[in-house]
Amino acid sequence: LPSAAAMAGILAWFWNERFWLPHNVTWADLKNTDEATFPQAEDLYLACPLAFCIFMIRLIFERFIARPCAMGLKIQANGPQKAQSNAILEKVFTAITKHPDEKRLEGLSKQLDWDVRTIQRWFRQRRNQEKPSTLARFCESMWKFTFYLYIFTYGVRFLKKTPWLWNTKECWYNYPYQPLTVDIHYYYVLELSFYLSLLFSQFTDIRRKDFLIMFLHHVAAISLITFSYVNNMARVGTLVMCLHDAADVLIEAAKMANYAKCQILCNLLFAMFAILFISSRLGVYPVWILNTTLFESWEIVGPYPSWWVFNLLLILLQLLHSFWSYLIVKTVCRAISKGKVTLFPNKSIMFSTLVKFLKSVP
Repeated sequence: LPSAAAMAGILAWFWNERFWLPHNVTWADLKNTDEATFPQAEDLYLACPLAFCIFMIRLIFERFIARPCAMGLKIQANGPQKAQSNAILEKVFTAITKHPDEKRLEGLSKQLDWDVRTIQRWFRQRRNQEKPSTLARFCESMWKFTFYLYIFTYGVRFLKKTPWLWNTKECWYNYPYQPLTVDIHYYYVLELSFYLSLLFSQFTDIRRKDFLIMFLHHVAAISLITFSYVNNMARVGTLVMCLHDAADVLIEAAKMANYAKCQILCNLLFAMFAILFISSRLGVYPVWILNTTLFESWEIVGPYPSWWVFNLLLILLQLLHSFWSYLIVKTVCRAISKGKVTLFPNKSIMFSTLVKFLKSVP
C-alpha cells in the first residue's frame, strides 16, 4: 500500500491548479468564506451513498409502484420460453459462444444426436432467456420516466430564473468566482447520483447489446458532471443536464406505451421524441452549448488544460448524439421505403410503431 506521503503526492498531482483552474487562480481563491460559497470536490462525496440509496429506491419503486401499474395494464410477467436443460449446450453457450457457426452446430448435432435445426432453436431460446421480460422493461422505463420528469421539471423551474439561461455569456462572466447556490448544488448531486446508480445497475441488470455504448455514455456524463462542478463550470453544466433530460422523458414514456400495447399513444410519443432528440442534440446542443463552451468561454476567460478536457468530453457526447440520430434517421427511412423495420436496441425500440404512424399521415 502507498504511504501517506505518496498518497499526498498523488493527490497534489491530481489536483494541480495549473490543470484545473484558469491562469492566476488557485484553490485558495475558491475556498468558502462568510460572503460566498464555491463548489468543493468533497461536496460530491455525498453522491456515492446517495447513488446506492437511489438504486434501492428504484427496487422499491419497481416492486410496489411500477409492477402494480404494469399488472393493471395487463402486462404479463411471463418471460420468453426457456430452453430445454442440456449441460453440453449450456457449457458451449456460457464458455465458448452464444452464436455457434455451422461447423460447431454440425459437431454438436453428432455429439447429441439432435438435428441442427433443433440446436439452433435451443440457442435462440437460450439467448432470449437473457432478455428482460416486458414487465421488467416496463418497470425500468417507468422508474426512469419518473426520475427524468422530476429532474427535468426541477431544472426548468430553477433555470428559468437564472440569467445564463437567456444569455449564455453569463456562464463565463466573473468566472470562476461565481457563488454556488443551493439549487445548483442539489441539481448536481442528484444528477451525479442518478448516473452513478445507472452505471452500477448496468452490472447487476441483464446485460444488453448496447452495453458498451451506454457505459461510455454514463462515464462521459459522470465525468462531465464531476469536472464541471469541481472547476465551477456549473452554470453551463446545468444547461447541458437540462437539455439532455428533455428527450429522455419522452423516450421512456413511449417505451411504456409500447409495452402496454397503446400503439397510437406510442406512435405520437415516439414521433415527438425523434423530433425533439434530433433537433436538440444536433441543433440546440452544438449551436447553444458547444458555441458557448468553445467560443464564448475562449473570448471571455481563455483556454486552460481542464478547459480542453471539458470540451473534448462535450464533443464525445456530440458524437454519441450523432450516432443515435443516424440510427433514427436510417431506420425510419429504411422502414418507409421497404415497409419493414430493423430494430436497434434501447432508444430505437419504438421504430416499428413509428412507421405505422408516419404512413398514416396524409
